[in-house]
Amino acid sequence: MGTHVIKMPDIGEGIAQVELVEWFVKVGDIINEDQVVADVMTDKATVEIPSPVSGKVLALGGQPGEVMAVGSELIRIEVEGSGNHVDAPQAKAPEPVAAAPQAAPEPRREAPQPSAQHTAAPIAPREAHDKPLASPAVRKRALDAGIELRYVHGSGPAGRILHEDLDAFISKPQSSAGQAPGGYARRSDSEQVPVIGLRRKIAQRMQDAKRRVAHFSYVEEIDVTAIEALRQQLNSRHGESRGKLTLLPFLVRAMVVALRDFPQINATYDDEAQVITRHGAVHVGIATQGDNGLMVPVLRHAEAGSLWTNASEIARVAQAARSNKATREELTGSTITLTSLGALGGIVSTPVVNTPEVAIVGVNRMVERPVVIDGQIVVRKMMNLSSSFDHRVVDGMDAALFIQAVRGLLEQPACLFVE
Repeated sequence: MGTHVIKMPDIGEGIAQVELVEWFVKVGDIINEDQVVADVMTDKATVEIPSPVSGKVLALGGQPGEVMAVGSELIRIEVEGSGNHVDAPQAKAPEPVAAAPQAAPEPRREAPQPSAQHTAAPIAPREAHDKPLASPAVRKRALDAGIELRYVHGSGPAGRILHEDLDAFISKPQSSAGQAPGGYARRSDSEQVPVIGLRRKIAQRMQDAKRRVAHFSYVEEIDVTAIEALRQQLNSRHGESRGKLTLLPFLVRAMVVALRDFPQINATYDDEAQVITRHGAVHVGIATQGDNGLMVPVLRHAEAGSLWTNASEIARVAQAARSNKATREELTGSTITLTSLGALGGIVSTPVVNTPEVAIVGVNRMVERPVVIDGQIVVRKMMNLSSSFDHRVVDGMDAALFIQAVRGLLEQPACLFVE
């Protein structure tokens, strides 16, 4: 038997170190060739590391959250034959650095589908101090539903609780022995969540953006009654053959048209070199919330796409980001960002500029409310745009005029298609 050592690969783009995000194997596991053993994260994307050999895991080279140099030892595997690693003579073999068995995740697997037998099985709750693994989105759903996560079986890696697990728990009857304590029960538990992986990158980028960018926000009210009527008409006529349209591709189109008169807003700013680059192409970042945090996949060349082309691409890159399958190219290169909280959009927000861009357009919730038109009170569909700009590059007047231009295009949708 021999030893095969997998070193942290050179992922490219001059990256010298990466963050170890998650293990999918533990010491003692038998793994197969091409099986994913770990996720690592660069400044731009999460990358899966597969094993080039089959064998038994002898040691893991780091803990999740640890920043490792390219070329350092990632994992050591016992293999048939001589392997690729020979310890230097008269040198002490390196001590295996193994993750604690109780903290090491199980190999990646699909979440099991609940069956009648599974549904009827009694729940074995975790101890009160045993902190369940779950994403912030799952935790919020559980909190809103009044469910204590220690009673929910997790089917993800390391027992991580997935949305499907929460759905299965909600859908099945709970015995009194397995129910969470009532809403008025006193609690003394607490939870510490390591800031690693994507969450660490988000924190760093947000902190850097707020520290470096001279943010200012501008909010404008828009009557979207006409654009909504057009959207519904197009969906009724072409939805079956071309796909359903949301409001986002119309917003993208309005931004593309308005930016023709405001090139300083479709720009990036290198504040170290003191250079502003104005872009002809409109590459729209689509802020996307996934289970692991916020990502910004890119709709490239929005200026050249039709409503349906852009709608399809928005859906594709957003789904790739949510499923952690977006490539580095799909997560970089945006020139302006569009962010929307959907039905949770609220009345006003103050989005953070996605540096090195200089503008972000935020969409708030659409509501019906009475407005006065020509002295008459009528019910209209209204929506706010809450947008932020880098005041070092974009003057307040230009920002206001740009959003006013977007407003005019959305309120008179025929103008979106007049060249």
